[in-house]
Amino acid sequence: MLTPPVRPTRRGGAAPRRGPRSTHALSVMACLLTLAGTTLAAAPAPAPAAEPSPPSASWRPDLSRTGADDVNVQYEGGTLRVRDGSVNPASLDRDRGYASAVLEAHHLDRPVDRVTVGLDATVPAAASVEVDVRGRAADGTWTEWRRAATGTPAQLPRHVVDVQARLTLWNTEGGATAAVRALTLTADDMGSAPAEPAPKAASAFSARVYATREGLVGHTTANGHVIREDDHFVALPSRRALSPKDSGQYAVQVCGPVRCETAPVWDVGPWNTHDDHWNPSAQREQWQDLPRGLPEAQAAYENGYNGGRDEFGRLVANPAGIDLADGTFYNVGLDDNGWVTVTYLWTDGE
Repeated sequence: MLTPPVRPTRRGGAAPRRGPRSTHALSVMACLLTLAGTTLAAAPAPAPAAEPSPPSASWRPDLSRTGADDVNVQYEGGTLRVRDGSVNPASLDRDRGYASAVLEAHHLDRPVDRVTVGLDATVPAAASVEVDVRGRAADGTWTEWRRAATGTPAQLPRHVVDVQARLTLWNTEGGATAAVRALTLTADDMGSAPAEPAPKAASAFSARVYATREGLVGHTTANGHVIREDDHFVALPSRRALSPKDSGQYAVQVCGPVRCETAPVWDVGPWNTHDDHWNPSAQREQWQDLPRGLPEAQAAYENGYNGGRDEFGRLVANPAGIDLADGTFYNVGLDDNGWVTVTYLWTDGE
């Protein structure tokens, strides 16, 4: 019978016993979890979701509601159009039919500062339609009118809670008139201005400009006023500051050789219709390379600007930047056309 071999032993006694394998595995796993925890803690937190843009508001003014603020318009057969093609603003001396409709203001439930328009109209080649919008702030003050081309938002200078639109129609005398079927306005908030209007400057902007006498008794102004003898109003060469009929929402102080008078802006002219020279250069509708307070007609007459011509291509015969009705003209002390200081009372003096 064979005897099994005897395994040699280490000096000092029997061979040591190995520890259990599970202990080593748990240690490795703990290290891995520790490293994973460190990595997760170092990772940046996900960015919060962007807040949705405030909803826009859309509406359609009632074109059939023509009223006292409208000039030479008629609503017939579901369209708004020029009533009489021989009527045009007194101070412009142009042979085009003219009509203007100041539509009803629309109140919004939150402040807005941008308006987009959509125009449904038939416009013959010799006719045109312009859309202007303005807003009334919570303190009751109106912004200037701003041109709003279809599909291109009009940015208002501050937040407003009421929005109003104005349609201006032109056609050649005896020619076909534009026919406006509907106007859609959409207002929203660009967030480019504070919700509360900034405080106005202590004084409004003033400039020295050349004044001419409008005269034209019996003619009609751009806001529908029939000119009387010894009348008191002014014309400025931009529709941005045209007051509705019989209102003084936009007014100037005119200081001549004898005295000053405050008069409303009721007509458009002289020479130009898009030259809001009282605004900062970057905000002017046209002629943005001219300094604030310099009318385009003055630059054309004195320096040959724009080839010495106005926006219609007419050669400028005097540097006029304002027309004065007869009563205002003589009241401030003018006997002939001359220089006056004009303060544009709705503006900031900066």
